[in-house]
Amino acid sequence: MAADERTTDDRPVVGNAPAEHRNGGEQMHSNRSRNNGQNQNKRRGSSWILGAAALFVVTKGKTMLSFLGKFAAPLLTMFASIGAYALLFPWGFAVGLVFMLLIHEIGHVLAARRKGLPVSAPVFIPFLGALINMKRHPRDAETEAYIAIGGPVLGTLGALAVFVLGLNFREEWGQTAELLLVIAQVGFFLNLINLLPIHPLDGGRISVAVTRWLWAAGLVGGLIVIVYLRSFLFFVIWALFAWELYQKYYKKKNEQPHLLEGTMEVPLEGMELFAPWLPGENHRSELPFTAYSSLADGEQKLAVTWPMFGVSRTFALPRQGIVKKVELVRVAREPEHFPQK
Repeated sequence: MAADERTTDDRPVVGNAPAEHRNGGEQMHSNRSRNNGQNQNKRRGSSWILGAAALFVVTKGKTMLSFLGKFAAPLLTMFASIGAYALLFPWGFAVGLVFMLLIHEIGHVLAARRKGLPVSAPVFIPFLGALINMKRHPRDAETEAYIAIGGPVLGTLGALAVFVLGLNFREEWGQTAELLLVIAQVGFFLNLINLLPIHPLDGGRISVAVTRWLWAAGLVGGLIVIVYLRSFLFFVIWALFAWELYQKYYKKKNEQPHLLEGTMEVPLEGMELFAPWLPGENHRSELPFTAYSSLADGEQKLAVTWPMFGVSRTFALPRQGIVKKVELVRVAREPEHFPQK
C-alpha cells in the first residue's frame, strides 16, 4: 500500500498567494504603471510640440509665406541655372559657376542697401548670368557707379577666397582642389569682363560717373573681346550698346532743339528815374542758369538768374533733357505798377 505523502509545500494553495509571488505581481504592476506614466508624458510632450508648432504657423504663417514667396523665384532660377549649366559641364563646376554669380549679385545688393535703395533678391538666367531688380533708381551718377562697382568688388573677393582655398588644400583634396582653382579663375574672368565700359555691363554704369568717353574705349575693347571669345552673346550686347550710342548722340545731334518759354517778373518800385536806361522790348541777352534734378521727385529743374536785377526763378522742365542755352528774348512793361517783365 503506497502511502500518499505530501509535504506542506506540496499542498494546493487556496486563498492568498505566498509573499514572494505577491511581491512579483506588485513589481509587474509597478512596471506597468511606470510605462503608462512614461507613455502619457510622451503624449503630453508630443501634444505640446504640435501645439507650439500650430501656434507658430498661425501667428507667423503670413511672415513665412512672405519669406518663401520672396526667395522662391531666386532659388528656383538658381537651381534651373545649375541644371542648365550641368548639361554642358560637370555638376561641381555648374554649382561653382552659379555660386560665383551669386556672390557678384550680392555685392550689388549690399551696395544698393548701403545707399538706401530697395532691391530684389538675385534672379538667375541660364547662360546669361543674373540680375537684381532695383525698385527705385539712383538719383545721380555717383550712386549708380557705387552700386555697379559693388558686384565686381565682392565677386573678385569671393573668387580670391575660392582660389586660396583650392591652393592651400591642393594636395589633400586632389581633383576637388583643382576644380576650385578653375572656378576661381572663371570668377576672376567674369568680374573683369563686367568692368568693360559697355552697357548694360557694370563698367558701362561706372563710366557715367567718370567720363562718357570711356564708352568709346568700350566699343574698341568690346570688339577685341568678341574676336578673342568668339561669343555670339557678347556680340549681341556690343551691337545693342553701339546702337544705343548712335541713337543718343549721333541721331539726336541732327534733331531740332526743343524750345521752352517762361517769364520772370522784376519789381521796379523806386526805380522810375532809371526808366530810360532800362532794357527795351527788343533787348536780348543770355542768362546764366543751373540745371539739376530733384532728389525728392526726380524732376529736372532749371534755375535762371537775371544778373542786372539780381532776380532768379526756378522752372520745372516737362521732361529730362540737356539744356544748351537760356536766352532773354523779350521785355514787356506793365505801366500800371511800373514793373518790367
